[in-house]
Amino acid sequence: MDPILRNRRRRQALYGWMLLSPSLVLLSLFAFLPTATTAWSSLFSRGTPRRPAVFNAPDGYADLFADPTFWTVAGNNLIYAAVVIPVSIVLALVMALYADAKIPARGLVRSAYFTPTVLPMIAAANLWLFFYTPGLGVIDSITALFGAAPVNWLGSPGTALGAVIVVTVWKEAGFFMIFYLAALQTIPPDLREAARIEGAGRLTYFRRVLLPLLMPTTVFVFINALINSVKMIDHLFILTKGGPDNASKLILYWIWEMAFSFFDQPHAAAMTVLVLLVLAAAALLQFRVLDRRVHYR
Repeated sequence: MDPILRNRRRRQALYGWMLLSPSLVLLSLFAFLPTATTAWSSLFSRGTPRRPAVFNAPDGYADLFADPTFWTVAGNNLIYAAVVIPVSIVLALVMALYADAKIPARGLVRSAYFTPTVLPMIAAANLWLFFYTPGLGVIDSITALFGAAPVNWLGSPGTALGAVIVVTVWKEAGFFMIFYLAALQTIPPDLREAARIEGAGRLTYFRRVLLPLLMPTTVFVFINALINSVKMIDHLFILTKGGPDNASKLILYWIWEMAFSFFDQPHAAAMTVLVLLVLAAAALLQFRVLDRRVHYR
């Protein structure tokens, strides 16, 4: 190979690594190294001053699977994700379609939809406590007008998880709406005119033209909603603290509880590893399956 060409390629490679080095350092310090440390911690038993930790890789994970709380929390998170993800996406799309239409005070409508997103989750949870307070909250005050009895929305096992889901959907739908609204504004209006000339109605245009063009945005929103469904924790501290009787406890809250309330670092690390494996499988699904089925322009 020509020495001049070799030196040019080396310089280009050096420039590339120099550009990547800041991100690589940050990812190594705050992502790769903590992940490796957590995976290593999950392979040891819980140590005490008198009995040091020992290697017990299979037993730690077996104890986790044998814990009934694990299956309760996993089931709660599955229900939580199965409701929050599709409802948030559908609601965000409906809100974006309405906010993109030619309506009076369109800017005010967009601001109203996006306002819950800018609120900190702790503030939003405290706001919803005002709605859920038994007998005195807004919801019970309204239902009392129709003769309904007060309901302890956050203190009943049958309604606690649903109440948390409502808060999350209210908080996330406006955030996802922004992505759909941006995608809608990139679609040429000529497509609507062409579909109208061809005799396509609004439903046909939405199903055959608009939805396929919004699929890249939908995939992006879906992955973000999936990640959010396993990392929500702050509102649980205010609303339910995982109760009653673990009825609203989610995975990340349980990990925090094991690590910092019960000081069970190995089982918390093992649960974290399982969560990372699930998210890795979701990322693999996106890159290997979903991205191939989505038509990018």
